Amino acid sequence: MNSASDVWNKVLKILGSELTTTAITTWFDDCKAVEITDNRLVIYTPSNFKKDVIEGRFLGSLKNALREIFSGDFDVLVLGEGEFDSFKPKGASGHDPAEEEYTFERFVVGNSNKFAHAAAKAVAEGQIKNFNPLFIYGDSGLGKTHLLHAIRHAVSEKHPEYNIVYVKGDDFTNELIHAIQVGKNVEFREKYRVADLFLMDDIQFIAGKIQTQEEFFHTFNTLYEANRQIVFTSDRPPNEMMRLEDRLKTRFESGLLADIQPPDYETRMAIIKNKAQQLGLFLPDDVSNYIAENMTSNVRQIEGAVKKVMAYRDLMNDSITVSSVSKAIKDMFKEKTEFTPTSDLIIDETAKYYSLTSDDLKGQRRTRNTALARQISMYLIRKLTNLSLKDIGDLYEGRDHTTVLSSIRRIESELKSSAPFNQTIKDITANINSRS
Repeated sequence: MNSASDVWNKVLKILGSELTTTAITTWFDDCKAVEITDNRLVIYTPSNFKKDVIEGRFLGSLKNALREIFSGDFDVLVLGEGEFDSFKPKGASGHDPAEEEYTFERFVVGNSNKFAHAAAKAVAEGQIKNFNPLFIYGDSGLGKTHLLHAIRHAVSEKHPEYNIVYVKGDDFTNELIHAIQVGKNVEFREKYRVADLFLMDDIQFIAGKIQTQEEFFHTFNTLYEANRQIVFTSDRPPNEMMRLEDRLKTRFESGLLADIQPPDYETRMAIIKNKAQQLGLFLPDDVSNYIAENMTSNVRQIEGAVKKVMAYRDLMNDSITVSSVSKAIKDMFKEKTEFTPTSDLIIDETAKYYSLTSDDLKGQRRTRNTALARQISMYLIRKLTNLSLKDIGDLYEGRDHTTVLSSIRRIESELKSSAPFNQTIKDITANINSRS
């Protein structure tokens, strides 16, 4: 029997043939495989909202994928928030699977992240209650989520009785929408406002969403006034979130801001050696040096390169040399600015920014807000991809190329005359790039 994680990776690969990349990222990005038995796969997601969606919309697809892998019927059990501790698979420790990897012990400290690490550790140890909230910011892939989970892990070890709530910014919005739809606003508020420790990852995604910010404002005040510790991560500091309400900006800035910069050479080398040691992989110094010199801006990418080197060695039965490694990871050398997002991702992020759905933008809805978001998404697809005007029009229920061209020209005209509108486009683009 393959390991649960191996099976889960195969399942996601099969799902990729029937679902969009955006759908897989939205619903399965933080899912972890917990256990695989003779007839059941157990997966875990920290979001009960995502659990409900997976069970309601994707359970059949998951079972079909397992049938394709094993040529037999498999059940799928989805664990949500608070359910992992009560589930006891063989060899399970009783902790969130993410916490086993994302601890302070496994975080490589260097000049670029020393302050953020020290602040996070002090929060976890209850040493800086006067600095609340802690706001950690930096580009994608630099270790912000690692520190958030490390705080969660350390606090749960020291205070197992604490109610620790972790949520992503876009999940907070999705859960709020769901609560409004089913009339469970009270339950939604109780979930977040009774937390002993509140952690929100990628808080930039609540910016621009009026109702979400209103709900979050009261949640923040309730927790703050009760002296509950609050920690946020973001890809930018509060003052650069142009659509974030001023009352939230001032509250975030009243706490402790800690940025994380891309790792320097020495830190990159330490990350490479640390990851190789975790994988039981020996890397010659010249190979480590080669990776460190070519992977300069993203910790996640550096760790991915080490994993790929090991896979290349095992699959190709090749020795680890600079020459073999250059073949294994050459496709990872492109800079982040070369990231080409999909049209689905651009439409999805533009829709989220205006609290709409992708279907709203693709369909015939004609409200002023929807029309503007649709035109912006057309402009960004034209700017960020290689699609033709006709190809772009086909994405929007068959609109022709003249409609697309007219939309693009309107956005270009607005950009020339409005500084705030320029910032809106920058914010949406940053949200798109953060998904790379």
